[in-house]
Amino acid sequence: MTGSRVLALGHYQPARVLTNDELATMVDTSDEWIRTRVGIRTRRVAEPTETVADMAGQAAAKALANSGLAPGDIDLVLVATCTAVDRSPNTAARVAAALGLASPAVMDINVVCAGFTHALATADHAIRAGSATNALVVGVEKFTDVADWTDRTTCVLVGDGAGAAVVTASPEPEIGPVVWGSVPEMGHAVRIEGTPSRFAQEGQSVYRWATTQLPPIARTVCERAGVAPEELAAVVLHQANLRIIEPVARKLGAVNAIVASDVTESGNTSAASIPLALSKLVASGRVAPGAPILLFGFGGNLSYAGQVVRCP
Repeated sequence: MTGSRVLALGHYQPARVLTNDELATMVDTSDEWIRTRVGIRTRRVAEPTETVADMAGQAAAKALANSGLAPGDIDLVLVATCTAVDRSPNTAARVAAALGLASPAVMDINVVCAGFTHALATADHAIRAGSATNALVVGVEKFTDVADWTDRTTCVLVGDGAGAAVVTASPEPEIGPVVWGSVPEMGHAVRIEGTPSRFAQEGQSVYRWATTQLPPIARTVCERAGVAPEELAAVVLHQANLRIIEPVARKLGAVNAIVASDVTESGNTSAASIPLALSKLVASGRVAPGAPILLFGFGGNLSYAGQVVRCP
């Protein structure tokens, strides 16, 4: 095998829907203020007893069922998250136990909002190197746990959920080369710090960085994959907010692509946002199997990672 491919997807969201109007009773904001500035209408909120591992397991179980593989076929589990409370056992180990996997390698990856695309690249590398054959890659967050519900600039953004992909060895590579990196000197612009941990960001700095610096990097991702932006069938960016998603997609030049906008109904779910939006998009049938899709994550640290994948 010379590459890997996404075999199947799955996603999970909590039942509780938090609307903008309900948020307006909790903090000084309004539906119009939120929609105008970030494009979000609703978000999902996990119950107090619902853990990051619970949500990850739900999404992973759906992806595994959709793949047609048996639990014993999975030999690598990677979970991208920045909101897991427990240090050990890690979330990947808990997912493996919940699904009855045999003896996979289990690792959590914390690259905040770019976590899933980093984890997907890591799975691709492991399969290409012969260290794994079938990997389960999950992005999951309980971001409402770290929200500052007194800060109207950040609490209106966040939501909870999970998305998962089963990645398998392939004779031809269907996951393109990753382009990844960071801007360490600007790492403070997105923070989850303190005790208790709270999410904060320098919104204008993040917006300027994302809308000016990321489009050329996204074009490099396409070049590395041998796909022109206008050939993309879909673009799934980290679902930060529409004011970032729309200009980045426009500057990329993906004129024929469907641009995922799950942020409007799910909010910013950090590492879960790309697999959640991708799973919904593929399930809708709007993208043909084998069509090229750009995945591009960015955010905390200021980190970024992207690759072009073929639609399963």
